[in-house]
This record gives sequence, C-alpha cells and structure tokens, in this order.
Amino acid sequence: MSTHRLFRVLAILVLAAMIVSACAPAATPAPQIVPQTVVVPQTVVAPQTVVAKQTVVVPQTVVVPATPVPAPQVTVEWWHITTIDPGKTLWKTMADEYMAKHPNVTINITVLENEAFKTKLTTVMQGGTPPDIFQSWGGGTMNDQITAGMLKDITADLDANGGAWRNTFAPGALAVYAKDGKNYGAPWDMGIVSWWYNKDLFTQAKIANPPTTWTELLADVKTLKAAGITPISLGEKDTWTGMHIWSYLATRICGQAGFLAAAGRKGAFTDACFVEAGKKLQDLIALQPFQAGFLGASHDDMQGAFGNGKAAMELSGQWAPGSEAGQAADKKGVANLGMFNFPVVEGGAGDVTDVMGGGNGFAIGKNASPEAIDFVKYLTTAENQARVAASGGGIPVVKGGEAGLTQAGTTANPNMVVVQKTFAAAKYFQLYYDQYMPSAMGSIINDAVAGLYAGTSTPEKVAQAIEDGAKQILK
Repeated sequence: MSTHRLFRVLAILVLAAMIVSACAPAATPAPQIVPQTVVVPQTVVAPQTVVAKQTVVVPQTVVVPATPVPAPQVTVEWWHITTIDPGKTLWKTMADEYMAKHPNVTINITVLENEAFKTKLTTVMQGGTPPDIFQSWGGGTMNDQITAGMLKDITADLDANGGAWRNTFAPGALAVYAKDGKNYGAPWDMGIVSWWYNKDLFTQAKIANPPTTWTELLADVKTLKAAGITPISLGEKDTWTGMHIWSYLATRICGQAGFLAAAGRKGAFTDACFVEAGKKLQDLIALQPFQAGFLGASHDDMQGAFGNGKAAMELSGQWAPGSEAGQAADKKGVANLGMFNFPVVEGGAGDVTDVMGGGNGFAIGKNASPEAIDFVKYLTTAENQARVAASGGGIPVVKGGEAGLTQAGTTANPNMVVVQKTFAAAKYFQLYYDQYMPSAMGSIINDAVAGLYAGTSTPEKVAQAIEDGAKQILK
C-alpha cells in the first residue's frame, strides 16, 4: 500500500472514532443523580429535627407562669375595749403576728373605753357599717344586731372540716353568741362577777374571813370604816358597775324562778323580791361605803382606787386582777388579792353558789371578709387562749387554753383558778341583766338603779321603772 493511501485510511479511522464518541450515550448523568440522592434525605431529616424541638418548648411556656399572681389586699377593722396592758399589747402582738404570716392582710385596731365603744358602735350600726370584728357580750344586744341584719352568720365556718373549729369551744360559751341555732360570733372569755378584796386591809381591820351573808357584809363595811379604810370602790359614772350590786341582790332574793318569770312576762319586776333588792341596796348605800367622788368615777377609776389600795373591796368581773393592776400606779396592784362569792341573803330564794356573769367575745360584722373570720379563728386557738389566761385578762373558753391559768409566774395564777372553780360549782348561771335582755331594757335598768346611788329614787320607783320598760320592750 502506498504511503498516500495509508494516511487516507488513518484519517478515516480517526474521524470514525470521533463520530462514535460524539454519538454515544453520555456517561455523566449518573454522577449528577448522586448529589440529588444525597440532598433528598437531608431535606427530610432537617424538618424532623426542628419539629421535635418545638414540641418540647410549647408545653413549658403554658404550664409555668412567668409571674405569680399576688393575693388581693384586705383590710380588717377590729374594735375592742381592752384599754390597758397587758391585754392591750397582747391583742396588738397577735394582730402583728397574723399580718406577718398574711402579708396581704392589714388589721386596723380601734381601742375604746367601754362606754365610748357602745356610743360609737350605736352610731355605725345606725349607718349600716359595723366593724368587721368588735367586742360583744352576746345576749339581748347581740340579738338586736342580728335582727337588724348587722352581723354575719359564721355557722358554716365553725362547722367546716367536721366542726374542727366549733369543737374547740365549750358549748355553753359558744351558745351565748348564737341565735336560732346560728352563730354570729365567738367567745374568748367567760367568767363571773364576784367580790375582790385586799386581804391586807381586811387584816388591818381585824376581819378574819370574808363575809358569807349580806348581814355579815354590812357588818364588815362598818368595821372597815371604823378602821379608817374605805370599804368599797365603785365607778358609778358607768352605771352598770352599780347595777351589778342590785341585780346580784335580786338574784339572791328572787332566785332563778323569780327572774325568769319577770323576764318571761309571767311575773313582774314590781314583785316583792325586786323591791326588796332595792331596799337591801339602800341599806348599804346608807353606810356611805364608797370612795369620795364615786358618782363621777368611771370603771377604770374604780379599778385604780382598788389597785392602789384605797379601798378594801370591789364587785367586779374576772378581768379585775389584770384591770386593777393595770390602773395601779405601780402597775402591780393589790399584792395580797382574794375573792369571795356574793353573800347569800337570808331568807332569799337564791343559793350562795348561784353566780352572775358573762364573758367577752368577738361579733362578726355583716361585711366581714373570710380573712377577718380566719383572724378570729387565730385569736381563739388554744395557744392564744392560754396567753390570754396567763396575762390575767380572762378565763379561756377553748379546750387546752386553761393551761395558761396555772402557768408559773403568770398574772392569772391563782385568782383565775378560783373564778373557774366558782363558775363550775354554780347551780345557776345568770347572764348580766343588761345583757340577757334587749339593749334598751339594759339601759332602763342601769338608769333606774342609778337613782338609788344618787339618792333621787326609791326601791319601789326603781322596780316600777323597770317594769314599765319591760311592758314596752319584753312583749
């Protein structure tokens, strides 16, 4: 083959190879598919990972609040009549303790003397705005407030949790603050009126033992006066202090049956026994047994005279040991203090063990908040009742509170124990006349008896004035 022909054959072969190469199927598409295959799982996995995180975060935002909601602020208005220490400070301490545990509660305390309290309470009651918590003695006055719609029914609170709160009280004490089976308040103290006496002054007058009969009491008054000692301290500016002597005489002479007959309108306050009570009181007044200026003296003045050793006796309630000490110049009062029950009146229907008294409690105003009721529950715990008893401010009404009566070094020991035993031994307990009956009736009795002390009335006129009032009020 010639050289020229050889080159032509080679050229044709090269050209054929190039044509085949150009027309053959491309080999590169397969590698291009691989990255697409890799990208697809990445696209699927990424959303799955994001969604999983979102599922965890969403419920956390809903369940956990960003800012706690504070309890609403509540103000509680509390009026009481404990004007002296240790009781005054003790009440404030308990209020401060409660507020410390309940920062949303503010307790405003108003402290008033007895008569000023009654006057101010009458005013706010007429305006329909009673305090949330206020001093109460139960009885007729409280019943009037209930009838007027001024108090809140707390029966459900007492009965909650199977009667947990109710069951802490002595039933008789709690009943004083109830009407028609419903409760409108709670007691914190129950006791009796009795004679408190300075044993040292009795010894100075050579009186060996306290009197047990009315005749003996009159004789002791004469003996004390002869020794230059004022026999009895009285605060007749607060007329209820003098009324207690007349009503105790009526209790001794008329007995339970006589009083209930007159109050229930089956008898009358002009019955002979009530007139006789006035005559017995007149016999005492005639001996001029009271301190100078007694007609213008208040209850606190009466306690001060006795506490300072200026009188040998006073007829007062279970609060006397704490009160006379608080009003005394040295804040200690009578060092050698004794107590005896109101003497029996010879020939009377009443028994020497019969007692007159009552107690102190908290009435709950119609607009009181749940916090106000809870505060009263706190005040009446066994622990706080023991503190009141230990201070000499009252006799506890809650089970366990009596521990304060015998606590070593307390003001209450041993005088409150004597009161408690006397109360327990009573066959008949008479609630104060001016508390047992409606408030209007109480005022009539106080004013009528005051006439005997002032020398402007007679036993018969006193009895008639009380009966006239009863006809109008005790229908």
